[in-house]
Amino acid sequence: MVHFVGAGSGAADLITVRGARLLGEADVVIYAGSLVNPALLDYTKPGCEIHNSAEMTLEQVLEVVKAAEAAGKTTVRLHTGDSSIYGAVREQFDQLERLGVAYDVCPGVSSFCGAAASLKAEYTLPDVSQTVIITRAAGRTPVPERESIRSLAAHGATMVLFLSTSLAEKLQDELLAGGYAGDTPAAVVYKATWPDEKVFRCTVGTLAKTVADNGLTKTALLIVGGCLGEEYQRSRLYDPTFTTGCRQGTSDQP
Repeated sequence: MVHFVGAGSGAADLITVRGARLLGEADVVIYAGSLVNPALLDYTKPGCEIHNSAEMTLEQVLEVVKAAEAAGKTTVRLHTGDSSIYGAVREQFDQLERLGVAYDVCPGVSSFCGAAASLKAEYTLPDVSQTVIITRAAGRTPVPERESIRSLAAHGATMVLFLSTSLAEKLQDELLAGGYAGDTPAAVVYKATWPDEKVFRCTVGTLAKTVADNGLTKTALLIVGGCLGEEYQRSRLYDPTFTTGCRQGTSDQP
């Protein structure tokens, strides 16, 4: 059996209870060493076989899994954040199904959630944005043309950009060309929720300079949108005048 486990956004105690339990029960752990906090390996039991997938190909990962299955062992494939976002897991699922190996998925706290916590931000503010776009700039890995930064920027929604720090200058140009004003609030969160986390607040117009001035090249999220600003409307959910399914609002009383 292979358990795909989301490691969480960085801090070792932000893994889920289920994820920590599965790590503790595993005979073999294959972890994304370039991205996963190694402190999470402290959850493993003595004698657990550890492999760093940052140094491996998909084929090598599968060889480890096949050996574990042949020996009747349980494997945890430990991915950064939540494996559904830029996790390269679909190709693993398909190969395991081809091999007849059973697997399941334990979700994790994505770094975009960790970054919001670090910023003390709410991505979906009334009258500001009710949409969060999770994307990346095109680099060595291409992006479909219909999902270009420029076209997505036209929505003016909250945007969270993964894997784009090294492309900040080009990214800034595309954000501005797509419709974000230069003074639109932005932030760069380096290693969200890790012990060495750093948070830099800026604007779309100063995004590239902020990245360059702080020597950031990877392991950072770029967040753009009015949700990081000061203006928004109060939520109607807790407005005393608004009726919900749980209480009667004052404006609707006789």
